[in-house]
Amino acid sequence: MSDNIYDVIIIGGGPAGLTAAIYTTRSKLKTLLIEKMGCGGQVIITDNIENYPGFPEGISGFELSAKFEEQARKFGVEIINDEVTGLIIEKTDNLKTVKTQNSSFKTLTVIISSGANPKKLQVPGEEEFLGKGVSYCATCDGPFFKAKDIIVVGGGDSAVEEAIYLTRFAKKVTLIHRRDRLRAAKLIQDRAFNNPKMVIVLNSIVTKITGDENVKGVLIKNVVDGKEKQTDASGVFIFAGYVPNTMFLKDTLKLDERCYVLTDNDMKTSVPGIFACGDVRNKMLKQVVTAVGDGAAAAFSAQEYVDELKGTSYK
Repeated sequence: MSDNIYDVIIIGGGPAGLTAAIYTTRSKLKTLLIEKMGCGGQVIITDNIENYPGFPEGISGFELSAKFEEQARKFGVEIINDEVTGLIIEKTDNLKTVKTQNSSFKTLTVIISSGANPKKLQVPGEEEFLGKGVSYCATCDGPFFKAKDIIVVGGGDSAVEEAIYLTRFAKKVTLIHRRDRLRAAKLIQDRAFNNPKMVIVLNSIVTKITGDENVKGVLIKNVVDGKEKQTDASGVFIFAGYVPNTMFLKDTLKLDERCYVLTDNDMKTSVPGIFACGDVRNKMLKQVVTAVGDGAAAAFSAQEYVDELKGTSYK
């Protein structure tokens, strides 16, 4: 086999991808990890992770990601920063070609861990005021809103946790959720409802973000009675879910109706030799701990596939 061919290429350097890299490199597979920006993924913007085993006092997403990367590099993974633009399946020699903006690489297997990006509300004012009061990252932008009123949109764990975090800076945080109850874990909900700086508005959606040079408020619509009201705010933080980063895969793999990669329990996709793990795949729970499990499973499946191709499978 040519020295220029990798055993495994991992696309994406979040918790799933870094875990996969730890496992493949420990198994002595020649591994390349391609990450568009810096390693860490969405978790690096999380202020405190308190449900990851082994850290009873919690740990910041940035810190945890740094530990993952350090461990992967220790075992010898090669990491480059580039954007993957396509994936080609060679029909004659079992090889896959990963195309990037600046180059292309050949490999026996591919592990896709490209994650997801924050979903937008698609309401008037959202694009106009991006960076001028509209944000998708509480830890990045929260300190800019000291003693000001903030709107947070969403009802899941991330939305409620980030809303609680923002009370460190804000005068008041109004959490808006479209359903009649929050989706977040009960413990997190209790903290929100007991926080004197928080107001929770249910059965409601944001229909417009208003302002002049910067955000001045939002228009909120009650989905039950249809009534709308203007609420003043200097910042709008949106945590309305995620959109998977799978545009480069649409002609290669089977995706579900929301464009998440379909896999089995071993992280195998619709194409032999291609595996997917973490937030990019269709699954119920999207957490760091599940991403790590996915990454380990994908790496093990990739190793079995490589061993079979090379004729070194354990019989």
